[in-house]
Amino acid sequence: MTRGPVPSTAGQVDPRPLPIAGIGAAAREQRAAALDTWLAGLLATGLRETGTGRETGNGAGGPVRPDTAGPDDAAWPNTATGVALLAVGGLGRRQCAPCGDLDLVLVHAGVPGMDELAAALWYPIWDARLGLDHSVRTIPEALSVAHDDVKVALGLLDARHLAGDPEISAQLIGAAADQWRRTAVRALPALREVTASRWQAHGELAFLLEGDLKEAAGGLRDVGLLRAIAFAGISDTLRPAVRAAHVRLLDTRDALHQSVGRRVDRLLAQERATVAALLGLDDGDTLLRRVAGDARTVSHALDDAWRAVDRLRSGRRRGADGRPLRRPVARDVVEQDGELVLARTAIGARPDPSLSLRIAAAAASARLPIARATCEWLAAYCPPLPTPWPPAARAALVTLLGAGPGLVSTWETCDRYGLVDGWLPEWPRMRSLPQHNPVHRYTLDRHLVQAAAEATGYAREVDRPDLLLLAAFLHDVGKGLAGDHSIVGAPIAARIAARIGLPPAEVTLIEKLVRLHLLLPEVATRRDLGDPVTIAGVAEAVQDTTTLSLLHALARADARATGPAAWSDWKARLIAELARRVHTRLDTGLLPDPPAPDPALVAGPLPAVHLEGDRVAVAAADRKGLLAAVAGCLALHRLEVLAADASMVEDRALVEFLVQPRYGTPPDPIALAADLRRAVTGDISVTQRLRGRALAARGSGAAPRVVWHREAATDAVVLELRAADAGGLLYRVTSALDEAGAQVRAARISTLGGDVVDAFYLVGAWPDESERNRVEATVLAAAAG
Repeated sequence: MTRGPVPSTAGQVDPRPLPIAGIGAAAREQRAAALDTWLAGLLATGLRETGTGRETGNGAGGPVRPDTAGPDDAAWPNTATGVALLAVGGLGRRQCAPCGDLDLVLVHAGVPGMDELAAALWYPIWDARLGLDHSVRTIPEALSVAHDDVKVALGLLDARHLAGDPEISAQLIGAAADQWRRTAVRALPALREVTASRWQAHGELAFLLEGDLKEAAGGLRDVGLLRAIAFAGISDTLRPAVRAAHVRLLDTRDALHQSVGRRVDRLLAQERATVAALLGLDDGDTLLRRVAGDARTVSHALDDAWRAVDRLRSGRRRGADGRPLRRPVARDVVEQDGELVLARTAIGARPDPSLSLRIAAAAASARLPIARATCEWLAAYCPPLPTPWPPAARAALVTLLGAGPGLVSTWETCDRYGLVDGWLPEWPRMRSLPQHNPVHRYTLDRHLVQAAAEATGYAREVDRPDLLLLAAFLHDVGKGLAGDHSIVGAPIAARIAARIGLPPAEVTLIEKLVRLHLLLPEVATRRDLGDPVTIAGVAEAVQDTTTLSLLHALARADARATGPAAWSDWKARLIAELARRVHTRLDTGLLPDPPAPDPALVAGPLPAVHLEGDRVAVAAADRKGLLAAVAGCLALHRLEVLAADASMVEDRALVEFLVQPRYGTPPDPIALAADLRRAVTGDISVTQRLRGRALAARGSGAAPRVVWHREAATDAVVLELRAADAGGLLYRVTSALDEAGAQVRAARISTLGGDVVDAFYLVGAWPDESERNRVEATVLAAAAG
């Protein structure tokens, strides 16, 4: 945004505004004041040059455009009638961002010459390189548009007189406010639909690593909705916490504009550190946590406001005596007007310490919100829970965690009012903690709650569903601390379980589940499930089938709570197969036989290519570079490799891949099969295409890394490559391994957002460290490109 220009000695307005930097309410007010002065000067100049709206007193009944400046020109704005300039949007609210746009309305009472006046106003603004949203309307026209367009109606609620005829401005502002109050109840459903579409497009600001401060759910646009609902007298939406959150979001946008030097509302990763420094915060993560907390405050207030709108539209249910109807829901909990409130008998001098958990459990189970007044009373008067918790509190927590879809909104409400901090002293450390891996769609605290909600879908598969819910809720409590979060979090989870009141054996099991919660997904996606060493190692760690079933359910709940990128059908099949084989080992001490190879691949003519869904199988005469050729051909057809197995049956090599389209559209199966046949027979034309595509698709990122696992396989060592994902990576690496003389009998490909963890089973013991170093260097060079 800019400082208003200084009038020149010729009485004209200087079109070159001076910048006003600064963050905070005072700077925003200064920018608004400077713009007010500048725009008033533009209107005065425009009125003088066009003659629009001047009271001449000559009886002509219309404006006269002077050919030369007269002695009374300085009074022109004060003598103009029927024309006014109003600000809406940020300038209307005096909340001007450093690089914000202008939203202006030129209102008139049917005065001629408005096109010329508008041009005289808008062109200097554009010349000053300011963004402008403008309109020219009479009062009836403005009200008519506002009646039909709820966005315009909301904009007029922020309208503020800038210059010209103040009576015209007062008429429009008053009429727009009155019209909104009369029509808000009917208009708000349409606004709600528009809002839902905006949220769908921009996501939830609280959980985005690069969120739009204005348009995302919980952002500045939603504060405008709260203001509109409050203006209609429907609900007290702008409470102190919301006002404070709004100010901090405005400050963040100020800092973002100042950092970037232009209008931008999306807080990108590369700007976080600078914006945090401008706001006096420690680092980018601190900034993200503050933005997330403020967005959640706004979103929660808007949820409350929409419920108030719904109650007003549907009407409150009353009994014959005129009192609100109350329906018992649980002990000490009743429903009134679609919300849960405390029964009168629950309010006493010494409330039950488990009361807040019990009403939360009732709300989540009934999928009804807790009334704001009830939350405030619980926060103020409910005493802290003793250690260990009483059975009623422990049972209420399990009921709350097991409520499924009702859990998330209820937990969010309790968290907004500080109730969760009373239950779990560890919670403030985890609240709104960002998770920077892009596969995560939520902050840490929401991920834990979501995992518990997802775990309810597997509760009937396990012997102890209560422990599954608690383990899902606590599995990542070590995140944000130094070290492996599974190892660090296990004793923290154990302390929480003991405080809740679980017996020692169950505390030990919770600790074990948290420590091992990544075991099944990591082994399933990175190790050969047909290798006895793999199954024996998992069985030794798990030790019993009860723990195994809990870990299997926990792995699925965790992945679904993480996000779509963390879960897929192939991963589900791999984890299920691992769990089945380990269960057999634990139950009988034996291993099930590995699946037999496809008979058509073993006995048919060579080369043989089978394409079935996400499975690609190839049989060919054994030769050097076969695995690399198939991997490269798949990359050529934009297929991501999820797993790979290579084996020998007599004199033929069998290679099987699990794949998925990189961009969502599967390749032409006829063309893919033809290229695979040519590739495995060494066709030079296909090889050249593979090399060209691999070179063109090389990625970037942190330096790749190799980890060796020499005891992880029966007849091989495992070389694990951790690198940035890129098209053709598997082709390059398998080609390098082949050139280095390493025979790959199996591979497991695991993609985590933009990174991969690829495990290659290299046949042999590889005892020579110099040989391992040579192969490692070759692989790293191929991965780095």
